[in-house]
Amino acid sequence: MGKRTNEILKRLDTAYGTEYVCYLNHETPWQLLIAVILSAQCTDARVNIVTKDLFVKYDTLEKFANADLEELEKDIHSIGFYHNKAKNIISCAKTLVEEFHGELPSSLEDLTSLAGVGRKTANVIRGNIFNDPSIVVDTHVKRISKRLGFTKNDDPEKVEMDLMKILPKDHWILYNIQIITFGRSICSARNPKCQECFLSDLCKAQDKKK
Repeated sequence: MGKRTNEILKRLDTAYGTEYVCYLNHETPWQLLIAVILSAQCTDARVNIVTKDLFVKYDTLEKFANADLEELEKDIHSIGFYHNKAKNIISCAKTLVEEFHGELPSSLEDLTSLAGVGRKTANVIRGNIFNDPSIVVDTHVKRISKRLGFTKNDDPEKVEMDLMKILPKDHWILYNIQIITFGRSICSARNPKCQECFLSDLCKAQDKKK
């Protein structure tokens, strides 16, 4: 790992700590999976509002597997793309009950075979539930990694591979957690607060505000 990368990670650790934080409320592994499916194109805060009642009504995986599609759509209506998400949640829950005996699989291959579960969702589960180091590439991670010069790619899988080469394994999960906070508070997409940024002297962004 280069000096510059090491310095960036050191500053992120100092600013945001090194504890693993999951912003989606859940009590069981399958609840986290459903929350992550719901979180696509939606804020964690909105998902947490919806799942507060949702996980009381559907308190077992079997209840999700046997849910009525229209009723579940109404239950998650305030979240974007609710039709597809409701369909995927029912299908995903059925597969988990019928093929995996109600347990979440740990492999990337098995997780991505579930309806509504892509590589990003699978990596969230692997990191949070199984403590299997993986890099989750969301919009914050992609944007900021490009600004920091860690990648030139736009494709999330390629960004993930680039970061795996640069970052030490003990920071794979942590980097995503820290960058989400950093992206929300300082390095936003439209109006980054470059003058307040503790990484500005190490940033390689073309549009950096002096």
